[in-house]
Amino acid sequence: MKTQVEESFSDFYDKWTSRAEDLLQLVLAVSRDDHSHDPAVYEAVANKLTAHHKEYYTFKWAAAHEDILAFFTPVWLTPLENAFLWFTGWKPSAAFRLVESLRVSASCLSGLTEEQLKKIESLRMKIKADEDRVEREMERQQVSMADRKMVELAMLERRARRSEGGSASSSDLARVDGLVEVALKGLLIGLEKVMKMADCVRLKTLKGLMDIFSPMQGVNFLSSKAMLELQIKKCGQKHKKNVLVKTF
Repeated sequence: MKTQVEESFSDFYDKWTSRAEDLLQLVLAVSRDDHSHDPAVYEAVANKLTAHHKEYYTFKWAAAHEDILAFFTPVWLTPLENAFLWFTGWKPSAAFRLVESLRVSASCLSGLTEEQLKKIESLRMKIKADEDRVEREMERQQVSMADRKMVELAMLERRARRSEGGSASSSDLARVDGLVEVALKGLLIGLEKVMKMADCVRLKTLKGLMDIFSPMQGVNFLSSKAMLELQIKKCGQKHKKNVLVKTF
């Protein structure tokens, strides 16, 4: 059974994904148009694609504030998509691998200049350092689960539960439950911090690359990224369906 946040975000995500497919059709239409080499046309499309990404993170942050755990185990994604998540989303370093693949295997980014390549490499190194900071923060949050305060709290609750029906009063149990609730809230705040740090690195990556690319290159990159994500989603849905068929 889905929580309220899971229900609302699943509905939003379905619509957001559908909108992504519509935007890909727009990109294809522009590429076939006689005026497709007009930078202003591509800049307008790039703005639409960028706004589409911003809409996702705006809605995500508002929903995550209500239920952060929903985004660490997202029910709106397939198991295949979940397997490749990096702190609730795509790993920024993957964007640079995509740029390289598009530069070598496709014509859409083959025109990158030496100056652009140098800027991309500089950005990649900065983003790698940012990723390391996020991972260290997550490690800190994970280790905090076993710090002395948490262990003492677990022991306190254990003693209270053992004494239930004996010497422990309902007020003692309520006090322990209150302390557990406070501790849990602290852990969830920590996870929300990690998610926002990771999302900021993702957004920094996109903005950095878009600042380096020409309007046409930016559209080609964002549309290729969207197509890749949609393809992974379709593969995940197909695999999940096949597993269910074998199960029954």
